[in-house]
Parts: sequence; structure tokens; C-alpha cells
Amino acid sequence: MVFFKNQFANVVEWEEFRDDMIFWKWANREIKKGSKLIIRPGQDAIFVNNGKIEGIFQDDGEYSIDSEIIPFLSTLKGFKFGFNSGMRVEVVFVNTKEFTVRWGTQNPILIPTPQLPGGMPIRANGTFVFKVKDYVTFIDKSAGVRGSYLVEDVKLRIMAVLDQLLMKWISREGKDMFNLQANAFDIARGIQEDLDMELLDDGIAIADFRVMSFNYPPEIQEMITKTASHSMIGDMQRYQQASMTDGIASGKVKSGGLAADMTGMMMGMNFAKDMMQNMNQDANRNQQQSNHTAPSGGQKPNFCPNCGTKNEGANFCPNCGNKLA
Repeated sequence: MVFFKNQFANVVEWEEFRDDMIFWKWANREIKKGSKLIIRPGQDAIFVNNGKIEGIFQDDGEYSIDSEIIPFLSTLKGFKFGFNSGMRVEVVFVNTKEFTVRWGTQNPILIPTPQLPGGMPIRANGTFVFKVKDYVTFIDKSAGVRGSYLVEDVKLRIMAVLDQLLMKWISREGKDMFNLQANAFDIARGIQEDLDMELLDDGIAIADFRVMSFNYPPEIQEMITKTASHSMIGDMQRYQQASMTDGIASGKVKSGGLAADMTGMMMGMNFAKDMMQNMNQDANRNQQQSNHTAPSGGQKPNFCPNCGTKNEGANFCPNCGNKLA
């Protein structure tokens, strides 16, 4: 008799597990007496009867359904297995981990901006993280009509509204349309809040949303790069001097020829100009020092105006012999 009872036993487990699968339904099969439930790490098992959740089991391990599971089911506690009879119930396995998904705009998003009448065409990419938060809502909206649900299904759901959200938050937070990366955190935070509300009715929560980069058309990116380069140079004269010096040192600028002569002449003029400026600055400093240390009212100076040596009250400088009084 035991042999006949055990031959109907089965194992209830996630048979088609995939890392990108959010849930999988063990359905339309009878659970026999002596059957086992296997829950692996990162999985929850949810028993559903007639569309209603009977119990949620979250601890991984192996369980006897008739002795360890049924007594805890809300409306099936009195179920008795008979010979050759079983219990027809659905078991939904849910992947409890957080899913990290890469996203990217397929087409440029035209962001309204005064600089470009037709709008600024921008592409963006990044990542978002989600997980199942509300089992009741999730099963009611998804598991009730499907046998499985993939990460790609959630991604398609998000990408359907992401362009509009990017346009909304870039227009709101993108104070400098040519440097959106500076406001990427605020833009991403706003999009995360909106996406979380969008998927709330599906029982899914957005745990994180990030914008890794904004991409402009090549001609606009080239303009941005040139503008940044010019602002970094600042003093164009010094930039020219440094460029010519580097050219000579690297051998790219060689002696001989009109270009080299012009380069040498420009360097000579610039160096002469710098030398005259330095000489004038030194003369001004010496004049100020002389005025500061010049004797007044017949007093002996504290420092020799000729060589700067400190004076201890002598009439002549002990270093150069210059008369001090």
C-alpha cells in the first residue's frame, strides 16, 4: 500500500529557473500525498488557490507538503489526501533578488532649448535596479494570466515611458543644456521617483536609477570640446609660447624655412617682451625698497641702500664701504 501511495508523490520546485526570470508558475498539476516542496536560496514559494494567495513561504529548504505546508495554508488546513487523490493548487516561485538592468535611448530625444529652435537631440544611457515588492499586487497583475515573467518584460514597460521622463527632468533640472552631466544625479533621482510610482500598481519597486552619460550629436560635442579648451587656456599668449616650446623640444618645429623663421621671431619678440616686463618689475621693487630704507633727518639707515646689509649704527657699510651718514 505504501508503494502505491508514494508512486503518486511529486516534487514541487522551480524547474525552469533562469537568472533573468522574475517568477515561474508550477501550475495545473495535482500535488499528491508525500510530495516535497523545494525552495532554493533567493526564491519564495507562494501557494495560490482559485486566484487567492493561500500562503507565502520564504525560507529555503525542503518541506513535506502534507505535513509542513498544508497546515499553514489559510483555507486548506482541513484538506485530507485520499488514495489516488491529490490537491490541485498553483505554486508561484518568485525571484527575490534585485535586478540590475542597462538601458539606453534608441533614438535621440529632442529637448526644447532656446539655442536650437528644433530642440537639442540628446541620447542617454545608464542602469536601473528593481525588485518585486508587493506579492499580492504582482501576482494579481502578472502571475494571474502568465506562466512566467522576465526582466525584459519590465524593461520594455520602463522604456515605454522613459523618453517622456527624460524630457521632463532634463528640461526641469538641465540648467546648462551643454553640461547635463553636472545635473545627472538630480535628473536620475526625479526619474526614479516617477518610475517607482509608475510601477507601483504592478507590485514592483525601483530601488535605483542612474544616468551614466549624456551624448550629443558629433557637431555639438565638437563645439562643447572647443569651448572647454578655450576656457582652460585662458592666457592665449602663454599658450602660444608653450606650444612653440613644445614643438621645438619635440622636433616638430625645426630650423630653416619660413615657418621656422616666423616661429623664432615670434618667440624672440615674446621673450623680449617678458624680459622687459621683468626688468621693469625689478626696478620698481628696488625703488620701493630704496624709498623704504632711505635715511631721513640725518639718521643712519638700518640697512645699506647700496647692498642691503644690516647696519649697527656705523657711518660706513661694513660690507661695501658705502657712506651711510
